[in-house]
Amino acid sequence: MLALADPDLDNGPRTDRSATVRMCAVTRQVRPIDELIRFVVTPTGEVIPDLKRKLPGRGLWVSASRQAVAEAVRRNQFNKGFKRDLRVTPALADDTESLLVRSVIDALAMAAKAGQVVSGFSKVEGALEQGQAKALIHASDGAADGIRKLDAISRQKAGNYGESPEFPVVTVLTSEQLDLALGRSNVIHAAVLAGPASKTFLSRSQLLVRYRMADDDKTAGPAARNSAKSSDNNSETNS
Repeated sequence: MLALADPDLDNGPRTDRSATVRMCAVTRQVRPIDELIRFVVTPTGEVIPDLKRKLPGRGLWVSASRQAVAEAVRRNQFNKGFKRDLRVTPALADDTESLLVRSVIDALAMAAKAGQVVSGFSKVEGALEQGQAKALIHASDGAADGIRKLDAISRQKAGNYGESPEFPVVTVLTSEQLDLALGRSNVIHAAVLAGPASKTFLSRSQLLVRYRMADDDKTAGPAARNSAKSSDNNSETNS
């Protein structure tokens, strides 16, 4: 259990650095910190998400779930947790998702600058054929036919190279958002190659999937994996 004087708040980003779990202020469940979002209070008394867990001041943790954040707002949980009147926008759940999307776009842009991303159907197909691709990226609004073809290749090649049959497939961004990240037009398909920047992109993508799909009572690991595979039938959420 957590060894904190106040179970709802941490002691700031520079303390308890070795902590790997926190308590969700909504569900009261202790979870790994990768399954939660830290919220802090600005000098003007506004509650904002601290996605990188580096902002100063004490922090309150909520499950990485749109439903949980919305419930925290509805229950007035931030005022209760921080024990004072704060400015909490009713749109906090939406604003948090927007920041998560922005963090994924930024991470993909960094991976591209590091040479760890290829885009375009033929280049992605080549990366899969050569066993270079570590994950597929499809625009959430991409055509089903091209998605199915590349997914089929990824499953076949993953098996041939002895990798997990659950080859990562990321569908959290629209074509417009992929264009923004990669600095080109009409991006529908991309692939990430090995490297630390691509790992950061995949980690942030999983957090966004978790936020969109997780419920309050269980972790979103399986949900994230299932969402990553949802492009097989193009019928699930466009996470």
